[in-house]
Amino acid sequence: MDTTGEVLEDLPYGELRDRAFALAEQRRDLGFFMDLLSHTSALNAVATEGGSLGDIGGSISESINAARQVFGDDGVGELEPLFRARFATYLREHG
Repeated sequence: MDTTGEVLEDLPYGELRDRAFALAEQRRDLGFFMDLLSHTSALNAVATEGGSLGDIGGSISESINAARQVFGDDGVGELEPLFRARFATYLREHG
């Protein structure tokens, strides 16, 4: 529950994601986006194709765009509960 009494985990996935992304973007928190992406196969695929975290972590806008694609409106399948918890925790810690 946040300070307004709202249970963040009860929000629709897209709204929770959008709130967390907006806050992280406002804070220019590249680490948040890189942490999210590090738990996905998308980032692992880049690393195995000769890339590295340093190569794809060049700018906050590139990382945000990548995260928006990976964490789209379709959700992230079986990992959705993990990311819902991460989004809610981020909002509580920094909101």
